[in-house]
Amino acid sequence: MSFATVMMPLFVEVLLTFALLFWAGARRSGDLRAGTVKPEEIGLRELNWPQRTAQVSNAYSNQTELPTLFYVLTILAYFTHHAGTVFVVLAWIFVAFRLLHACVHVTSNIPNLRGMLFGFGSVVLAIMWAIFMIEVLVTDGWFLPL
Repeated sequence: MSFATVMMPLFVEVLLTFALLFWAGARRSGDLRAGTVKPEEIGLRELNWPQRTAQVSNAYSNQTELPTLFYVLTILAYFTHHAGTVFVVLAWIFVAFRLLHACVHVTSNIPNLRGMLFGFGSVVLAIMWAIFMIEVLVTDGWFLPL
């Protein structure tokens, strides 16, 4: 697989993360300028932001958690030559679940739906890691052929 083909899902995830970061920053700045919150009410990460701002901020924070494992895996898989078609398809599925999760997070924010999307994405990423680990161990001879 080409570098661009393998990295494209990662790039989309990064773009989603930055979009949420800038959106959250704009909402927070707007809340501070409007006087909706005062600096002393939020200076130590207190939960005093308006609900909508908290939704967007939480969606951004969530993009800095689980996707970290995706970033590491994608880079490792590419440079160890274990990023084939199955890897890229699973990467796109993972990113699709992250996009859907973020959409729910910043709109209806239905916890059960958001949790289900997070869970499916987590399972896809766990499968990606399992495949990668098995491939690496087989390649390095850790598993004896039967």
